[in-house]
Amino acid sequence: MFRRLLVLSSKSILFLWFVVCLGCSAQAPTEINQRIERQLRASYSVPPTVKVLISAPHASEFPNYDAVSITFDGDGRKQNYEFLLSKDQKTLIRMTKMDLSKDPYAETMKKIDVKGRPVRGNPNAKVVVVNYDDFQCPYCSAMHETLLKLLKEYGDRVAFIYRDFPLSEIHPWAIHAAVDANCLADQNHDAYWDFADYIHANRQVVNSEKGLDNQFAALDRITNTEAGKFKLDGGKLQACLKAQADANVRSSMKEGESLGVNGTPTLFINGRMIDGARPVAEFQSLFDEALKQAGVTPPVHSAAAAPAPVSH
Repeated sequence: MFRRLLVLSSKSILFLWFVVCLGCSAQAPTEINQRIERQLRASYSVPPTVKVLISAPHASEFPNYDAVSITFDGDGRKQNYEFLLSKDQKTLIRMTKMDLSKDPYAETMKKIDVKGRPVRGNPNAKVVVVNYDDFQCPYCSAMHETLLKLLKEYGDRVAFIYRDFPLSEIHPWAIHAAVDANCLADQNHDAYWDFADYIHANRQVVNSEKGLDNQFAALDRITNTEAGKFKLDGGKLQACLKAQADANVRSSMKEGESLGVNGTPTLFINGRMIDGARPVAEFQSLFDEALKQAGVTPPVHSAAAAPAPVSH
């Protein structure tokens, strides 16, 4: 599939080589580009709707090879990759160059904006778990329940933070829910978490409403109830709900996409990406590993918990 080219496996070794035989003799640039494109489309099932843009060969740092920049342009996204083309134009190589002087997980965490976001657990923890969440997603609700269980075990050792990633194409009220939640967070972080707990446990309350406008109204009623519980500024909240400004939500979505998030739930445990809801025991193992790497002793675990759904 095309996605095989765009996403590298987490088990990739230091250098990942894709070698493609391109023919016998040097050809005119337009012909070699045609052969490169045909090989790439055939090898990686590149859809016809995706354009393959190939640069002219230019100098590389490897003897006997030129560099070729190839761009895959489709679905409103562009992905750029560097390939090596042998001087005799018989072989195309894709090589992944990795900078071992940098921690890739730490570099990922630098790209996640958690400033001002509500935190559960220990705000100063050495292990930070960021969850890209969708309030209308059933698997996110399963993940939320799992994280609540883990919070009881790891609350003093781990910081839990949510970022917005509503899949609006299939979840039409998810963006509205994210905006409402952020309106609460602007005034009180506990109110945000209380809203998240309620929505994830009671999505049917919103889904049972007929029509999108009624679902939006139901979300606003739930938000106002939370505001009353926490004695928030009603006027400020109403202005926020009415405006439905979604710039921060969409910024979070764009951030997630840049990190490779394409479904929910997706977690980053100190920068290590884990997609899909998983059993509690699997997350315990991942959390414990992250804690040990951070020099923190993991908690002693009780009996194994029941597994959660794994698809998303």
